[in-house]
Amino acid sequence: MRFPGGVEAVRDVNLAVAEGDFISLLGPSGCGKSTLLRMIAGLLEPSSGRIEWARDSRRELGFVFQEPTLMPWATALRNVALPLELAGLGRAEAERRGREWLARVELSGFEDAVPRELSGGMRMRVSIARALVTRPRLLLMDEPFAALDEITRFRLNADLLELWRQERFTAVFVTHSTFESVFLAERILVMTPRPGTIATELHVPAGDRAAPEFRTSSSYAAHCRSVSQALAAAMAA
Repeated sequence: MRFPGGVEAVRDVNLAVAEGDFISLLGPSGCGKSTLLRMIAGLLEPSSGRIEWARDSRRELGFVFQEPTLMPWATALRNVALPLELAGLGRAEAERRGREWLARVELSGFEDAVPRELSGGMRMRVSIARALVTRPRLLLMDEPFAALDEITRFRLNADLLELWRQERFTAVFVTHSTFESVFLAERILVMTPRPGTIATELHVPAGDRAAPEFRTSSSYAAHCRSVSQALAAAMAA
């Protein structure tokens, strides 16, 4: 991807995403992670190359941005129900499903709250519920927890992973946190500085990630060390 001003953001990226994958794009700020995510979503067209889908599923995707991007005048329920109503679902059914997803992100009782009445973590939960209410096959997330405090971030990481295990959507998650990428992703794609390309791919076995104590385990520390080393090598390349 080369922008009109001449900046080449992404170069020679070759990536296959399988259904049900949880992939993390890890790299320094400005390396093209978000640009690549937007190309996958169809928000940007590649300057060259192509993005292929096994079948027409581009409409079956959800996107969670760095900021919650909620309608400030609308309640949490109205924000979550909106994608269903835009898809033609009746308001009553859209709100029923909206309530269901607010409950799944632990926001029962806050249906009538507007965004200014919610904490940052709660607003992000509403954004996640809005992205998942249509049951997308592919969920794209652009550093959604970067601005949150560590405690809230850890909790939302765990909640997101549990939703993925329940729903088995495909996820592509952008982060610049080694620790977050190891906790969440089966496949970690380490990107070089701009123009971004994939320097290496690392795997975290599902058996390791399934353990309740994974975040405090020696296995987690070892994976974080390996990913940190790969990131340092990509930065120095």
